[in-house]
Amino acid sequence: MNPRQRVEAALRGEWADQVPFTSYENKFFYSQAERELREAGMCIVEIRVPAFDQDDPQISVEECRYRGIDGYLRIRTTVRTPAGTIDEVQKRMPEDARIPRALLPWHEQYFFKTPADYEPIEAMIRQRRYSPNHAAFARAMEEAGGDLVLVATLGYSPLQELIYNVMGIEQFAFEWRDRRPQVLRLYDALTEDRRKVYPLLAESPAFVVLYCGNVSPEVVGVERFERYILPHYDELAEVLHARGKVVGVHFDARMRPLAPAVAGSKIDFLEAFTPVPTGDMSVAEARAAWPDKALWINFPSTVHLEPPADVEQATVEILRQAAPGKRFLIGITETVPVERWQGNFAAITQAIQRHGRLPIR
Repeated sequence: MNPRQRVEAALRGEWADQVPFTSYENKFFYSQAERELREAGMCIVEIRVPAFDQDDPQISVEECRYRGIDGYLRIRTTVRTPAGTIDEVQKRMPEDARIPRALLPWHEQYFFKTPADYEPIEAMIRQRRYSPNHAAFARAMEEAGGDLVLVATLGYSPLQELIYNVMGIEQFAFEWRDRRPQVLRLYDALTEDRRKVYPLLAESPAFVVLYCGNVSPEVVGVERFERYILPHYDELAEVLHARGKVVGVHFDARMRPLAPAVAGSKIDFLEAFTPVPTGDMSVAEARAAWPDKALWINFPSTVHLEPPADVEQATVEILRQAAPGKRFLIGITETVPVERWQGNFAAITQAIQRHGRLPIR
């Protein structure tokens, strides 16, 4: 099997020949070490190719780039809608030139600042129109070869979008308490917006779809998760399952409080699940909690600070807990220190080659 076939087999719930090892395309730099890792079985995960395009009629968007007194680049995005103007500011985080885009921008100002922003934000959402980008996606899949898998993404579910991209955690908490009907009106507008995309994903060439993520139980709580977030995963899953596709969620937080609800969901895989010592559940506990779902873990980030021998031993223990290894993948979804990735990726690969043949006994 080639690396891509291993990934797709694991997500289907089929047996691969060995546990897949993957990395986001922005967690390493292209080099001799990267070529050797790909030859040894590492699969690159590419999420930058969209399965659909977005158009915003009657919306004007302007960007202004500038540097603050700290020297870091900022991008102010101004959106003019029929209902008013809103803007946000994102700060570009410092990064190593060899691995661009390893760090996401940081919101310094959000679109929502006062109650007067509800109407223009809703107008911005309701103006969005979508069209398929299927030919370009299919061409990228064909050209990618056997050691790269293209994953179609959808962004955040409605409540997560409000929390992380529109309001910010603190302002969302105040608005949820003081003006919940207005918040829920935006939530409903975003729900309609996301539903426009579901059929485009179902009809696309993409086999793997990633929807939402970064769900922190400390922020949303179990009740809000079950009522306002989980149903969106199930709705998309029903649409995609009818076309033979799989859908997962980027669950990289402390998952123990959400484990029962996720177990009853219709999603096919948990992506970026981070086990102990970084997360709050071991691989063995996760396998017991979600036996019918694929577990695509993020190798625990804190272990990357240890020597390569310890990284390899941690991988062996992860594989032991994942036995017999069906529906299991090891991935790199978080930024690794630039001086560590080559030795650590090689250590993980070596452990999989020695102990990750399936079934693991």
